[in-house]
Amino acid sequence: MTFHSYNPEGFYDELFQADGSPREGAKKLVDKINSLGTNDIRLRQQAAESTLMNLGITFNVYGDDEGVEKIFPFDLIPRIVEAVEWHKLQAGLYQRIKALNLFLQDIYHEQKILKDGVIPEFVITTSKAFLPQCKGLKPPKGVWCHITGTDIIRDKDGTFYVLEDNLRCPSGVSYVLENRQVMKRTFPEVFATSNVVPVDDYSSRLLDVLQWLSGRTNPVCAVLTPGIYNSAYFEHSFLARQMGIELVEGRDLVVVNGTVQMRTTKGFRRVDVIYRRVDDTFLDPTVFNPDSLLGVPGIMDAYRKGNVALANAPGTGVADDKVVYAYVPKMIRYYLGEEPILPNVPTYVCWEDEQREYVLDNIEQLVVKAANESGGYGMLVGPHATKEDHAKFRELVAADPRNYIAQPTISLSRVPTFVDEVFEGRHVDLRPYILYGEDIFVMPGGLTRVALRKGSLVVNSSQGGGSKDTWVLGS
Repeated sequence: MTFHSYNPEGFYDELFQADGSPREGAKKLVDKINSLGTNDIRLRQQAAESTLMNLGITFNVYGDDEGVEKIFPFDLIPRIVEAVEWHKLQAGLYQRIKALNLFLQDIYHEQKILKDGVIPEFVITTSKAFLPQCKGLKPPKGVWCHITGTDIIRDKDGTFYVLEDNLRCPSGVSYVLENRQVMKRTFPEVFATSNVVPVDDYSSRLLDVLQWLSGRTNPVCAVLTPGIYNSAYFEHSFLARQMGIELVEGRDLVVVNGTVQMRTTKGFRRVDVIYRRVDDTFLDPTVFNPDSLLGVPGIMDAYRKGNVALANAPGTGVADDKVVYAYVPKMIRYYLGEEPILPNVPTYVCWEDEQREYVLDNIEQLVVKAANESGGYGMLVGPHATKEDHAKFRELVAADPRNYIAQPTISLSRVPTFVDEVFEGRHVDLRPYILYGEDIFVMPGGLTRVALRKGSLVVNSSQGGGSKDTWVLGS
């Protein structure tokens, strides 16, 4: 089996040009695949899957009758990003995260961007993720969003767009690191000659950010997890192990005299920095959700006093709101005085009468999303939906217009994927991870998520998606 019969079918393909010839950076990989038989490729795919299964790389699907724990599907054909393309992506993400950090600082302090009319005030005050309790917070070193996962897509003409920002508890980086180890074993000879930029230093860079935040010598750092039933628990334990720091749950921590202490077999030990994988509103039951059993009573008081650093800072979720996302290009112009390097997907905000009417009239052609849902939930892909779904979403949008945005249906780029012993194109997106510490670091590549269902545009693991390794080529 070879790529000779592979057809891009009019979509932008990350490995092949429209005429079926491989892109420059993909030639070595394509030549290698073409030299292998179907049986050899099948064996390599099975070996990769077995390795991931033995490593316990799983995620949880809530409400699935077949059991909650799933092996994260993996496809052995990587996505390849040329150096020149990566430089533009890197610059665009660097610019975007600087603007978002300035926005968060502003929105919880002077709110100049609202007073100047750049963003309507009610868009922020009605956001479910805007937390009045965070007004006046002063995160260490002035950084709010230390770890960000920004979702990037590419249209049929090859243009990159930002689809959304994830500044609360972005997940998936563990799959990037494990996928890379698997690919090195699967195609060692191609990997060795392709000048792929390494990603292995991510965990040490993350630890550097956490330690820098503290400002103390030899600070004690920990990863705060909601526990073993969380969908990303594998990742929480993986990163803690990689960084050589403690993995803790809320019940392992207590606030004593304004400091956060960790229970150990030798008594209490002070914790200086917490990488939280618990959502904002569950962090401190005395400040946010009083029913939360996942957080630490009093931790916000310790944070305000500067006795503990939190990554990410509480309150960052307002920038995850999909309605607020629509205003990020304006934020970049307002705070940085620059034009956005990476454009947003064109977005209709349904609270505006004229835009809402357009959405309701054209819902069959649009993707409609709820402002604060994730994982592919609360979303309508108009061209692939039924008339009943269209009617339901018209009612939802009309009843709560502030809670919805709509976007044109983008023909996501594709990558060849090994399906039923042949190569077929499947749609992908890309989630690079950005670390903001003493400087800003963009992980070279990130998580390529692939929609394994034929024709599907939904790449989320909870909706049947999988992942691929992402090869950023050195210049």
